[in-house]
Amino acid sequence: MCMQVCPPGSLLAEIKEGVRLKNNSKKLGEAELEIMQVIWKSREPVTSNYILKELQEKRKWQLSTLMTSLSRLCEKGFVSCDRTTGMNLYTSLIAENDYKATEGRSFLNRLYDNSIQNMVATLYGRKALQPSEVEELRAYLNELLKEDSTQEEE
Repeated sequence: MCMQVCPPGSLLAEIKEGVRLKNNSKKLGEAELEIMQVIWKSREPVTSNYILKELQEKRKWQLSTLMTSLSRLCEKGFVSCDRTTGMNLYTSLIAENDYKATEGRSFLNRLYDNSIQNMVATLYGRKALQPSEVEELRAYLNELLKEDSTQEEE
């Protein structure tokens, strides 16, 4: 089980400091993602009991099941477990937005040949996107373009 604090200079310490995983093929399963979402949302180290309580409406797990999943997350390099306080405190080693960006790009590449246009066209064509959502996306993209042009002028 993952029971050590990351020593300075180690790969896990580098990841914790914001360096991206060298192996981007590590993915989270559905249950692992739910655990990571609890850890990311807390923004501070959490206990297994805290995670179990937060997941109780989604998952009817025993503590042993959660501990197995946390151990896997440690082995994959997604979380660290600190026992220096006398209890297991779990901390994310991967920033939520970094993971989402990597997984989003992988999803886009695998399903839509790396084309956002293809994705939107498919979703809209299959009525999975409503016209109001397309307008919301358009407004957001226009706002991004405004921000970019403002930054270029500075």
